[in-house]
Amino acid sequence: MTHMTRRSFFAAIASAAALTLSVGCFGQSAAQWQPGEHYDLIKPSVRVGSADEVVVTEFFWYGCGHCYTFEPLLEAWEKTLPDGARLQGSPAMWNAPMELHAKAYYMAEALGVMATLHPAIFEAMHVQRQRLGSQAALRDLFVANGVSAADFDKAFDSFGINSLVRQADARARSAKISGTPSIMVNGKYLVTARKAGSQANMLKVADFLIERELANAS
Repeated sequence: MTHMTRRSFFAAIASAAALTLSVGCFGQSAAQWQPGEHYDLIKPSVRVGSADEVVVTEFFWYGCGHCYTFEPLLEAWEKTLPDGARLQGSPAMWNAPMELHAKAYYMAEALGVMATLHPAIFEAMHVQRQRLGSQAALRDLFVANGVSAADFDKAFDSFGINSLVRQADARARSAKISGTPSIMVNGKYLVTARKAGSQANMLKVADFLIERELANAS
C-alpha cells in the first residue's frame, strides 16, 4: 500500500467514523449509560488539569492493535469535542518496550513533530511490522521523518522527557487501567470497550460524561 493510498484509506475511515458518531446512539439513550455497567468511577479521582476545562485522556500503546484501529475513530471524534473539552494522549507502560514507546511519544511532542511521528510510529509497527524496540530503531524512524540525529539524542535522555514518562506512568496507575485503549474523562471516569460494548460506544459514553462535566462546571 503506497503512502498516498494509506492516507486516503485512513481519511475514508475517519470520514465514516465522523458520520457514525454524528448519527448518535440509536437504541441507547444517554440516560442509560450507568456507572459500573458501561463505565467505571475512579476513586480517588486523578488530577488532570485546570478546573475550567474537561480533560479527556486516552491511554494507549503504539504496539496495541486495538489502539491502531481506534486511532481514526478518535481523530474524527476529537474534531467534535465541545468548547471547554480537550483530548490528551497518555502512553501506557507496564514493560520496558512500552516505556521506550512512551518516550517516543513525548519526544515527538517536544520536538514539534507529533503530527508526523504519531501516525508514523503506528504505521511502522502495524503496517511495516517493525518492533521499534531500541533507541537506534527509534532514531532511524525520527531521522527518516525529518528530525536530526543530534536533536533526537539530546531529547532522548533529557530530564523533561523522562519526567513526562514518569507522570504518564503515575497517571495510568492512578486510573487503574488494565488495558488499552482506555478513556478517562476529567480524571473521574474510566471508559473501556469491554464495559461500553465497542470502541464506537466508548466515544458515546465519553460524550455523555463530557456533557455532564461541562453542565456541572457551569
